[in-house]
Amino acid sequence: MKTVFSPLHAGHRDQMELVAGAIVPGFEKPSRAEIIRKRVESEKLGSIVAPQVHDLAAAKRVHTADYIDFLPTVWPQWQAAGKSGSAIPFAWPTRGLRGDVRPKGIEALLGYYSFDGGATFVEGTWEAIKSSYDVALTAAQFVKAGERAAFALCRPPGHHAGAAFMGGYCFINNAAVAAQWFRDQGAKRVAVLDVDYHHGNGTQEIFYSRADIQVINLHGDPMTEYPFFLGHADERGAGEGEGFNLNYPMPFGTSWEKWNEALEDACQKLTAYAPDVVVVSLGVDTFEKDPISQFKLTSADYPKIGARIAKLGLPTLFVMEGGYAVDEIGINAVGVLTGFEGR
Repeated sequence: MKTVFSPLHAGHRDQMELVAGAIVPGFEKPSRAEIIRKRVESEKLGSIVAPQVHDLAAAKRVHTADYIDFLPTVWPQWQAAGKSGSAIPFAWPTRGLRGDVRPKGIEALLGYYSFDGGATFVEGTWEAIKSSYDVALTAAQFVKAGERAAFALCRPPGHHAGAAFMGGYCFINNAAVAAQWFRDQGAKRVAVLDVDYHHGNGTQEIFYSRADIQVINLHGDPMTEYPFFLGHADERGAGEGEGFNLNYPMPFGTSWEKWNEALEDACQKLTAYAPDVVVVSLGVDTFEKDPISQFKLTSADYPKIGARIAKLGLPTLFVMEGGYAVDEIGINAVGVLTGFEGR
């Protein structure tokens, strides 16, 4: 299995984030990707290749043009306003405020284009975002060309980014971009299987009214778990998309046995949908030692996930999302991939 990786991800480093009432160092750090890359090498998963550079047309197929155009301007605008440190939003157009008028100043624009204080910018953030997008599209091209599977070692992740907003460490929704790209390249149906601990709210929002892209999420119950405001079981799509959005919210402390029951049901429904290709949003923050998540999967469970996905018998693109137990992230993420390959 080829892995696509870019060292430019490391430009997004030492950023601060707003969480639980405090400004703290970002949990989403460069070592995450580097440890996974080293594990890919040590497990001899396959070649590691650099991404091809793409324009932003594919991003604008799932995100609004104004949002994508805004992202490269954040740091220059932040500096031009005489500010230093991490560019962090702090005000949002919530209920009772107007979200239909685009403001002018960078402080307001950060809130206008986000839903939390987790997707923050430093000097190298845009280059990292763009490289992550290039990684996803390059890996998708390998699958389109006939590879059984490919691994997009994306950083920053993407599944919390919606059509016109960032959040949860995510800026461009790499999995959604890839799913739409497969459709544009001729796939009649695409399934997105999100196994991250946190609900892929951005992917759901982007495809909620569509029948050609099935979105399946296994995640922490939003009644108690981030992102809180999407991911309930009764969210099944709208209009033409009704029935093609499937959520499996699970409670604090869920172990492998219950999580695997949800995976099995999800895989059966995915098989019934009969897509041409599967995009897996690969988060391993379901791990028992993850510092910001509450499931109890062990390292021994991740190869089982890969093996079950392999049983689908479909071309598969793995797109890296979350996982913050850094010491074990390589073991767990690559465990899914080696499990997929049957070793």
